[in-house]
Amino acid sequence: MNPASPVFERMTLSIMKRYTPEQVKWHYEHGLVLQAILKTADFLDNPTYRAWVKSMLDTKITENGGIVSYREGEFNLDQINMGKLLFVFFAETREKKYQKALETLREQLERQPRTKAGGFWHKQIYPFQMWLDGLYMAEPFYAQYVATFNQEYKKNRESYFDDIVHQFVLLESKARDLKTGLLYHAWDESRAQKWADPATGCSPHFWGRALGWFSMALLDVLDFIPNELASHRQTLLDISNRLVAPILQYQDAKSGLWYQVLDAGSRPGNYLETSCSAMFTYFLHKLLNKGYTEHIEAVKSGADLGLRGLMSRVREDADGGLHLGGICAVAGLGGDPYRDGSFAYYVREPVVEDDFKGVGPFILALLEAEYFK
Repeated sequence: MNPASPVFERMTLSIMKRYTPEQVKWHYEHGLVLQAILKTADFLDNPTYRAWVKSMLDTKITENGGIVSYREGEFNLDQINMGKLLFVFFAETREKKYQKALETLREQLERQPRTKAGGFWHKQIYPFQMWLDGLYMAEPFYAQYVATFNQEYKKNRESYFDDIVHQFVLLESKARDLKTGLLYHAWDESRAQKWADPATGCSPHFWGRALGWFSMALLDVLDFIPNELASHRQTLLDISNRLVAPILQYQDAKSGLWYQVLDAGSRPGNYLETSCSAMFTYFLHKLLNKGYTEHIEAVKSGADLGLRGLMSRVREDADGGLHLGGICAVAGLGGDPYRDGSFAYYVREPVVEDDFKGVGPFILALLEAEYFK
């Protein structure tokens, strides 16, 4: 590995060296890191990296278009995210297996259970709940599907984009805290969960990675909403810009990173967490690259500071491979054993190295920084 290569490429190569076809799962975090590597391939115009991603994806797609280990009956939004890779290789090869797999995921969204207000349930086992995470898992795929199969959707295209934008509007309206401007991790329309506030239905804390997923989803969906649907685009831009001030406010000025529980600062047990920091850094850099913000200097300062903070989390091994530390392994709500969304719950989850939920956004953030140069 060339030590003079850019960090995003060295991290990409480090993952490719450690990651084998036997390890691939049809899972949102695998989709995330493979998308990041594909972005690296595109940036460097490197067909070898691109072919490697395709080979990994093909371990999960059968010749008749089936998706290995996909479980439709779970109505789990997490299963949608990896499907974004299918668009690339369907466009490139026109192989029917990719189109069939795309149709399977789109059919799930057509039948996905919804809240009474029209929002997708996060999973069948989480009735009447919307999680910030779910917006990233489903909406960019949904938007890209409508944009890609334009002729099929042409007649009612606006109504589909209405539905996509509604998911963001609804959850922001329910989960946004007026005092901080931050969004709570989840909202339970039924108020049935023990973690749900009886008045608002919201979970009790602002989890960094949840808001990171939501912020990335906003800008990724905008990549596919056509300019002629100006009001749809403006709605998402308004939500994005409402997030700028709180995201910058809760960035740690010394490290450039963000906390696991965003507004709890140095409360005992809280810590600076890498995956949400990478997601926010991606969000800020992409705002700049797309010209989506008027607060250029403040956003650029926060983006650059975030990038420097992330670099402090990179470790080089004896073989020159790179590793990324400080990543929360997993966090959720409900389930068995029950996750109550308390401060104590979020800060006691394991902190690990090289988790794809951190490494993927790290590569994406570095690439956005390159685009801005």
